[in-house]
This record gives sequence, C-alpha cells and structure tokens, in this order.
Amino acid sequence: MITEINFDGIIGPSHNYAGLSPGNLAATKNRGGVSQPRAAALQGIAKMRANLALGLTQGILLPHARPDHRWLASLATRYDQAAPHTRAQALSASAMWAANAATVSPAADTADGRCHLSVANLLTMPHRSHEWPETLAQLRVAFADPAFVVHGPVPAPFGDEGAANHMRLCTRHDAPGVEIFVYGIAGGAFPARQHFDASAAIVRRHGLDPARTLLVQQSDAAIAAGAFHNDVVAVANGRVLFAHEQAFEDRDGFYRNLRAAFPEVEIVEVPAAKISLADAIRSYLFNAQLVTLPSGETALIVPSEARGTESVWAWLQDHVAGNGPIRRVEVVDVRQSMANGGGPACLRLRVVADPATVDPRFLVDAARLDAIASVVEAHWPETIRQDEIGDPALIARIEAARRALLETLGTVELIDR
Repeated sequence: MITEINFDGIIGPSHNYAGLSPGNLAATKNRGGVSQPRAAALQGIAKMRANLALGLTQGILLPHARPDHRWLASLATRYDQAAPHTRAQALSASAMWAANAATVSPAADTADGRCHLSVANLLTMPHRSHEWPETLAQLRVAFADPAFVVHGPVPAPFGDEGAANHMRLCTRHDAPGVEIFVYGIAGGAFPARQHFDASAAIVRRHGLDPARTLLVQQSDAAIAAGAFHNDVVAVANGRVLFAHEQAFEDRDGFYRNLRAAFPEVEIVEVPAAKISLADAIRSYLFNAQLVTLPSGETALIVPSEARGTESVWAWLQDHVAGNGPIRRVEVVDVRQSMANGGGPACLRLRVVADPATVDPRFLVDAARLDAIASVVEAHWPETIRQDEIGDPALIARIEAARRALLETLGTVELIDR
C-alpha cells in the first residue's frame, strides 16, 4: 500500500552548539552553549512516538560517523591536529536534519514509474558538505528495492539542500502530484543555499512532467530575515499549501501558476500583519510537519515554541476554530534541535512508497523506538561543552555510542560506510 513515510534523523551523540551555519539565526545565537545530546535524541524519539500515535508510518535515518575522519584525511589532517573550526565542522551532528538528506519524487510523478531520490550536496556550508557520501550509502541500503532510483549529488558549484526546498501537492499521496522546487538568488548578508540550476537538474533526472512542475524563487526578504530554507516559511501536503505572505519573491505569479497546474489547491496564507517574518522564523511555525491523518484530516505538528509565541498561537487557534483546511494542531518538544536551528520538519524526510519495499531496518514501531531509546540513555553524552570537543575521551564515547546503536539496529555494514 502506497503511503507517506516520515523518515526522522536520529539525533547523534555529537550534537553540539558550534554555531556553524550563517543565516540560521537560532544556530548562531546559541553558539558556544552547552548542548544535551541525550535529551536531544530522546526528544526526537518522543516526536516519532507521537507520529505513530497519530497513525503515521515512521522511519529513521542513522547518525553519521563523527568525527568524519575520511573528510579530515582529504584535508590532510587528523582530528587531534585540526584547527578548532575544522574540528567543529568534522564533529557536527547536522545530518540529523533529514529534510536535507535528499529530494524525493514519488513514483506517481516520474516518467519511469519509480520513486527517485537525489542526495543533496549541501555544499554551501563546510560542515554539511561532507554529509552526502554517508547519506547516499544509507539511502542505497534503505531503498535498494527496484521500486526506487537513488541518485548521487548534483555536482558543484550548484548548491542543493534537499527536501527543505521542495514541496508536493496531490489529491492523494499515490496519485500524480505537482512538485514545487524553491530556489534562492539573494539574501542580504546571508547566502541563498538552493540554486536554480540544482533544482532544474533534479527535475530532469527524476523525469518530471514540466506541466506539473514549478520552479519558484524564495523571497530575498525571507532569506535575509533568517529563512535559510524554504521550509522555514512554507510547507505543503495533500491539497494544502501553508505559507507566509512574504515567502515567495513573486507571490502572485506563483499562486496563479500553481492554481493553473493544480486547481484543487487550498492556499492557507498567513498575513505579515498577523504574524511577522521574525515571529514566524523564531517560532518555526512553518517548519512544522503538515500531515494527512488516517481520518483524512490535515494536521500540523508544531514545536512548543509556536505555542509560546503569542501571535502564532492566536492565529493557529483562530484558523482551527474557523474550520480552515488545517483541522488539528499537535505540539512537540524538540527544543534541543530548535536551539541548533532545526524544527520538526527539519528532522524528517518524506518518502511516498509502499513500506514493504523499504529495508525494514529503517522502519520503526513502538518496540523498536524503545530499543533505540535504551541505547541513547546508556551511551549518548548527557552534555557537551564547546571546550570539550577536543577531548579524546569524549570522541571515544561518541564513536562507541554510534557503534552501539548500529549494532542494535542490525545495520553494522554502515558502521564504516
């Protein structure tokens, strides 16, 4: 049975606040803070439990090997010899944000009738640019069935940040949809991370119908305000596009083209007069999971920061009370991820497929989440201070923790990718 599977990145044992991502206001604001890797991972597991309770199908992606010794070797250095900023880049747990793992086009949309995944190159940020080889290795294991085609990254210099800049609308998940690729051009002091050429290349390699594919520019103002990915200001699911008024550079032109390509669309736009860009970005209102429940209702899974932002929570309550397309709002606590710049939507990659075609080691139920939580509680560091990241004992613990998880999950072939 074709359904939408949410693959969440398990937050790795090296989760720390090095502030490596210019344009990500939360990450840079919390630079140098004390992180809590164990609490972070358990918060992510609790979010997955909540998804299961809602009747959603849940998968996982695994923490990467950190420090990344192969990347360091390519720079002709070792972790104990590297400059502090290079050590931080090699240790980053940023692969936990699975929305940046790949761009996914379901089989119903592609010319060959197979689900296509293109791993993201993430080349704009040094600490993320070395993620793709291990992500690709995982995707090729998880989606080895002939129902899938897994592509390598778009080559440099065309930056690609994966599903965080991609949306899909459809009448049913297993029906042909309209795919929307959002690219950036300028963002003031901050880089535009998704390049037009990268998005266009993925459209071609996935064999998408040009009549059902839109390439849309993210607004310069949104990027400059801290919306480093489109999913910080817009999200889509089923017939619903949920977006901030200032999300797109040519808002009117985009909406006109979208309605022509997908007349069934329900556009839920939040006016800037009701919620400012600053409040939207601070609360990660749009970096939420917009999902279809088994009942057919559309629900929005928001971080607790959304409930704590007065303008955001008031708008959500008014929308639900007014019988808007979003019928239910669920709140999750992912504060550790939020403090590093990633909300509920950052933590997951959506794949529309038959779960029977996915390697079962990458799918979870309550018992499997219990096993993962037990490993986290036993092995993940409780805290990491920035002045500790050069400590050999900490590094040994981080490496042992990941090994213990992969052994528990039976994915030992990925220990050395």
